[in-house]
Amino acid sequence: MTLETGKHNKPQDRCAFTLIELILVMALIAVAVSMVAPRMTDFVRGRALDTEARRMLALMHAGQSRAVSEGMPIVLWFDAKQNTCGLEEETPSKSGDPKAEDVTISDGVQVAPVSSSAQGATAFHHLPAIRFLPDGSVDENSPQSVQLTEGSEQMWLTKLQNHTGYEVSNSK
Repeated sequence: MTLETGKHNKPQDRCAFTLIELILVMALIAVAVSMVAPRMTDFVRGRALDTEARRMLALMHAGQSRAVSEGMPIVLWFDAKQNTCGLEEETPSKSGDPKAEDVTISDGVQVAPVSSSAQGATAFHHLPAIRFLPDGSVDENSPQSVQLTEGSEQMWLTKLQNHTGYEVSNSK
């Protein structure tokens, strides 16, 4: 009478990880995460800045389209203290501009229009502004660029040379 059950109870036949193997795998994962985490933070930060630049560019296109369709100047103003910007008619009616938009800029992102004009920059209610004309062009006194900053990262919205709009760039 032979018992075959004794064969399966031997320690060398069991399939499992030892505690040392599990600790080594956990240590490798911890090292990998510690190397990748800082780069992921920079990636996420860069994405927020890029997203805000694209959103600002879309607002510019909306202002430009609205100026053309309504046949009147539209301004995109910037309020750095309140961290907001807005789009509205340059000379609204007495009842106000029903299509006016106020936009809050993402936390941590600062927006600063940069004007190189010696003639005086376009302003709207004492705030720096970009003025879109009814022919679809950008007023020559509008800021040459808009700087978006988040931490040490910067991005620029730069006026095109033909004054037909702005484009996103990573350098001024």
